[in-house]
Amino acid sequence: MWRSVLVLLAAASLRGCVVYEYEHEFWLRVDGSGTVNVTGRPELWASMKGLAGAQATDADAARQAVRGLFESSGLRVRRVTLTHRGGRPYLFVSADFTDVNRLAGTPAFPDLALTLRPDGENLRLDGRWSRPRGLPDPRVEQRDGLMAVRFHLPSKVYSHRNAVAGVERGNIVGWRQTVTEGLAGRGLDLGATMDRRSILLSTVGLFAAAIVAALTLLAGVLVWVFRAGRRSRAAAAS
Repeated sequence: MWRSVLVLLAAASLRGCVVYEYEHEFWLRVDGSGTVNVTGRPELWASMKGLAGAQATDADAARQAVRGLFESSGLRVRRVTLTHRGGRPYLFVSADFTDVNRLAGTPAFPDLALTLRPDGENLRLDGRWSRPRGLPDPRVEQRDGLMAVRFHLPSKVYSHRNAVAGVERGNIVGWRQTVTEGLAGRGLDLGATMDRRSILLSTVGLFAAAIVAALTLLAGVLVWVFRAGRRSRAAAAS
């Protein structure tokens, strides 16, 4: 019985998964730094970022082309891999950046414009994801599937601009479209408003406050016990 339940749960989770042919996934911090992962088929790297070297038949050459693109844009590359899914190759890169506002216009991000700025007591993320002009088109049979950009935001999200699934798991927002729409030049407008205080710092602050309160209570109990014992000894001596 339990085995059947587990199988059903696994099947349900698989049905809920969305597979992307080209995806940007950002982990942002409140100071604007963070990490970005980009995954995509080589022909989409060429069509969206102009990286013809991603289509190299030699795997090492393709990985080196991706690494060089991100390093020349000022990012620190963590890892570049070439994997396969359904018989198709996918290039993946993970890289760190110091300021999300400096990514737009770099060789690695001709298709993505982003800004993170103060908005009163909050932070506001704005951007647009669109294909640059003049890049090569992939073959018709290579235009299937979905493409997306997603953000793991560092603090409480107060609002967003048409995120496809709203706010997911408390702090994730994302936008997606078909590969055909993206290649046709349709842009995705991005946006979200969030708290300036990071979730991590807020959580650490709560734990610290709880620890201080517990230590204060313990100290009070110890003082009370010490004084009660002294009074008892004084009473016995008299």
